[in-house]
Amino acid sequence: MTFNNALEYIHSLLKFGIHPGLSRMDTLLQILGNPHKNIKCVHVAGTNGKGSTSTAISNILIEAGYNVGLYTSPYVTHFLERVQYNGNPVDENLFSECVEIIKPEIEKMSVEGLQITEFEALTATAFLCFSKLNVDVLVLEVGLGGRLDATNVIDTPLVNVITSLSLDHTAVLGDKIEQIAYEKCGTIKSGGTLVSAYNQPENALRVIKDICKERNNILIIPEQSEVEVTEQSVFGMQFNYKKQMYRTTLSGIHQVQNMTIVIEAVNVLKEKGYNITDVNIKNGIIKTVLPARVEVISKKPLVILDGGHNEDGAKAFYNAVKDCFENNKKLCVIAGMMNDKDVENSLKPLISKADTFIAVTPENPRAMKAEKLGEIAKKYCHNIIVCDNANSAVDTVKNKITDNDMLFVVGSLYLAGEVRSNLIEHFKKVD
Repeated sequence: MTFNNALEYIHSLLKFGIHPGLSRMDTLLQILGNPHKNIKCVHVAGTNGKGSTSTAISNILIEAGYNVGLYTSPYVTHFLERVQYNGNPVDENLFSECVEIIKPEIEKMSVEGLQITEFEALTATAFLCFSKLNVDVLVLEVGLGGRLDATNVIDTPLVNVITSLSLDHTAVLGDKIEQIAYEKCGTIKSGGTLVSAYNQPENALRVIKDICKERNNILIIPEQSEVEVTEQSVFGMQFNYKKQMYRTTLSGIHQVQNMTIVIEAVNVLKEKGYNITDVNIKNGIIKTVLPARVEVISKKPLVILDGGHNEDGAKAFYNAVKDCFENNKKLCVIAGMMNDKDVENSLKPLISKADTFIAVTPENPRAMKAEKLGEIAKKYCHNIIVCDNANSAVDTVKNKITDNDMLFVVGSLYLAGEVRSNLIEHFKKVD
């Protein structure tokens, strides 16, 4: 099986949609010999910040000399960004070999009426890859929710993480923050340790504390009073935490919170015998670079790409770039979002700052049509352009933007994946 064949097969299972539940996953993994049972995991749930947090933990462990698996979603430019080994996508041949192993088992289950979804198949493939690679630690990011997510088949992890919680995927997870918290806390197993973000909504934190107590978990919350931000810009942050200085190229106060979660989670690993130094932690954090997370593509003109896809993600982006508005440069915003998000509240602050707003339709079945987004934007910006194709929008503006202008491309990681190479190809040479 070639890599393209493997991808085609995984994607073909999309037709079964999203069906939360662990019984199908348990059955498939049992048939495969339970490859996940011999892997030590760090399990990362939450609404926003999972990717940054997971990647930083992975990088720190790599810095400390461990062989590390990283499973995240979604990807931006290459599918195997989702399945990484020591900071790089796993070998395509290994991935294809593992898909070839699981395919006939999935087909047998299908005959028996058990339909494996795309995410379940990918997760099982990842477990098989990491088992064959004999990873020391797997940093495992939850796909959707937690309690019924396919990743939640693992036993008690080395440490659980819950990043910042807010309302998202409400049709599946519930429309109250307590319901969201309950679903995320489904990853908490008996006798473990949980590290939670320090700014959780009060009702969410109550749920977290209750479930930790019920399941005999140690709960660690970073000390917000110990955080001092000493430098911040769209190009990164410098901060002190518990009298240690850290730098990150990730931008925004929210990333400082994410990195305090990372530091505390790694401290739990140290207590469990992992040999990780302060230098490893600092180097791992500064080496954490994520595409489409307040990603500065170019400084002149200032071109920033961000995949924040819900209201809290959009708010975090706005806070990260708000100092840019003080220079009175002209701002063009290209945006596209999914139809199931609170689009107006997410984008309103940014649209109102834009001199030109271009609404696009990301390449995804759940995408909001550009025309509908354009109608929303008209309330806050006078110069609205509607363009179905995201790359056409980039092509339209990229030769009109001067060094003194700004271009922000925002709203979805799907959109970011479509246009990132186009933006880099045109604007990287400008710096």
